[in-house]
Amino acid sequence: MARKTAHDDPLAPVTIAVGQEELLLERAMQQVVAAARAADADTDVRDLTPDQLQPGTLAELTSPSLFAERKVVVVRAAQDLSADTVKDVKAYLGSPAEEITLVLLHAGGAKGKGLLDAARKAGAREVACPKMTKPADRLAFVRGEFRAAGRSATPEACQSLVDAVGSDLRELASACSQLAADVEGTIDDSVVARYYTGRAEASSFTVADRAVEGRAAEALEALRWALATGVAPVMITSALAQGVRAIGKLASAPRGARPGDLARDLGMPPWKIDRVRQQMRGWSADGVATALRAVADADAGVKGGGDDPAYALEKAVVSVARAARSARAASR
Repeated sequence: MARKTAHDDPLAPVTIAVGQEELLLERAMQQVVAAARAADADTDVRDLTPDQLQPGTLAELTSPSLFAERKVVVVRAAQDLSADTVKDVKAYLGSPAEEITLVLLHAGGAKGKGLLDAARKAGAREVACPKMTKPADRLAFVRGEFRAAGRSATPEACQSLVDAVGSDLRELASACSQLAADVEGTIDDSVVARYYTGRAEASSFTVADRAVEGRAAEALEALRWALATGVAPVMITSALAQGVRAIGKLASAPRGARPGDLARDLGMPPWKIDRVRQQMRGWSADGVATALRAVADADAGVKGGGDDPAYALEKAVVSVARAARSARAASR
């Protein structure tokens, strides 16, 4: 490339932000714009969609200026560019213009992979923006938000916030920002509960926690409230499955293992190991198998295999709660 820059320099000639997480893609783009405007307050920003970047447009935008102005050219959904425009972009990658930063937002995957490969081969700075589908990823995101804000939050508070707010990263980021701005000192789970009363109670994980603890009445109450406040049935079956699987994993782990070792081997944070240990009292191997079958039946029911998703969930919750008492019942 024409200019050599540090790999993490947002003013690198070309940045590719790769993934499908909209918030992370937006932040990657904004980081470049902020860096450019810090270097030159009059930086010109051009934000383009694939239909706006026609063959020849990039050459016009990156042609030398009499005023040598700094410019940021953002191309969204770069995987959808036409074949002729992709040729233009590939040609530009070989000789990027001075004082211009090109930002390609790309979904990744097979579509438009040739452009992505070309950008990587040319040495473009890359920012990963993967879709956060796993609860552990969202938990790590929340922790990172608090760290970035210079705030301390307990592990329980971070988990409670994820449980309460859900999977939308924009909402999680907004919640972290609000708590960081409003609360002094360490942010704990009581603070989260105070700010998100109702949402936390409606959490799918609250339903699962009460069920795996064998507290059927409380689990059913939480389930009805969750459904009434709009929690998707599939989120509840997912939480139930995670709760039962966590008990099965911990029950089969070596006895006497240290929490840190278990956390690494089982893919759980140490604080969750302690919670699951408390929840697994009363469970048997048969109980885990029975509960997993019940959750699988409910999952099929809420995904179109039954006429009444609410009934399918109630049946699963009762079955899981009964399974949670299986070891105690067998010992009598």
